[in-house]
Amino acid sequence: MSDRQLEISAGPREWLGLAVLVLPTALLSMDATVLYLALPSLAADLAPTPGQLLWISDAYGFLVAGFLVTMGTLGDRVGRRRLLLIGAAAFLVVSVLAAYAPSAELLIVARGLLGLAGATLMPSTLALIGNMFRDPRRRGVAIGLWSAGLSAGVALGPVAGGLLLEWFWWGSVFLLAVPVMVLLLITGPILLPEHRDPDPGKLDLASVALSLATVLPVVYGIKHLAEGGSVLPGGIALVLGVAAGTVFLRRQRLLSPPLIDLRLFAARPFRNALLVLLAALACVAGIYLFAALYLQQEAGLSPIEAGMWLVPSAVAMILTSVAAPSLARRIPVHRLLASSLVVSALGFGVLASTPDEQGIAPLVTGLVLIYLGLGPVMALSTDVVVGAAPPDRAGAASALSETSVEFGLALGVAVLGSVGTFVQRGHGFTTGLAVVATIGVAVFVGLAILVSRRPAT
Repeated sequence: MSDRQLEISAGPREWLGLAVLVLPTALLSMDATVLYLALPSLAADLAPTPGQLLWISDAYGFLVAGFLVTMGTLGDRVGRRRLLLIGAAAFLVVSVLAAYAPSAELLIVARGLLGLAGATLMPSTLALIGNMFRDPRRRGVAIGLWSAGLSAGVALGPVAGGLLLEWFWWGSVFLLAVPVMVLLLITGPILLPEHRDPDPGKLDLASVALSLATVLPVVYGIKHLAEGGSVLPGGIALVLGVAAGTVFLRRQRLLSPPLIDLRLFAARPFRNALLVLLAALACVAGIYLFAALYLQQEAGLSPIEAGMWLVPSAVAMILTSVAAPSLARRIPVHRLLASSLVVSALGFGVLASTPDEQGIAPLVTGLVLIYLGLGPVMALSTDVVVGAAPPDRAGAASALSETSVEFGLALGVAVLGSVGTFVQRGHGFTTGLAVVATIGVAVFVGLAILVSRRPAT
């Protein structure tokens, strides 16, 4: 075997390490959706205001999105395994605090701290996979399995929540993190290699501040407008966020090394992959939240019954995530992505056209189609992003991928969830669901057209 083959080969340690990385990945994505079925019992116990309830739902995702770029770059500097283990310890402690939060205000704080801890974990898992599996084919398989874990977490969050809520109080959904993080802390130092940039340069604190000044005001502005607040505060926040983002991008062009390497965006597949992750996950998060609430509040199902009706979509997503690398060896990636997006669009179409009297079966059918298409979309888009970066910048590139995913999930809850709720109040659940699904059809068809062109070589 040549030195090059030895360098890129993956042995049992790497595959066991991948298994260790998939577990926290599934847990972290589960945290974005695990509260969906717990919201009614949580609201009855803590009596949050409507605004507080929205913050409880999406504070985690927004804080993850806000700090991912910083933490991805920090991992390149201090070591990705070290940052992963620090984040795991923090996530364990804060999960216990969230489980026993006595008020809505403290639960919002705990969810925010979970987001901050999650931001240290997400880019580290994906960057380590990129370093452990250097052969493109094996990396594609590894990312497919990682994406299946991510997909399973997003889809199975309500299922796990439903099972726990059948027997325990709402805070039990946070205690899922305890055994997973304990396992990671024990096995991580044994199975996971350490990787860092050998010449990272100085971390530019001004860029860190500007990245937060970009994300957080934009997040606030979107949430404020989505909740029906006055236009002026939300508009000012959006303007300030865009202005900070403009300064941030200009600063990156002058730094060596930058917090974000803008040269990566010169490649159309890289840009398209990030856009697809952001827009697709926003639509899916919005429809999934509304579907979970529909099953309980309109269909009258218990949390565990609602969770079990969501299992088929989770299984569909896991299967297609795992199958995506094999399919990509037979079908050009751009065609496979476009076809997968069309399948998801058909699922949104089923939800948009389902009459009220048809019951639960069309809802489940639509969700299965959505997730059948979403599995390859997530696996292939993530592989494009990670494969575009040099090994010493894997953390920063992985952070961009995760930023798109997490920001998309939180954006979907804030915007599409608010739109659906607004329509539902005046016209009923079915109409609200149809409006959100119609938006999903338009977005997924547009994304399919965008990625259908053969990438430039």
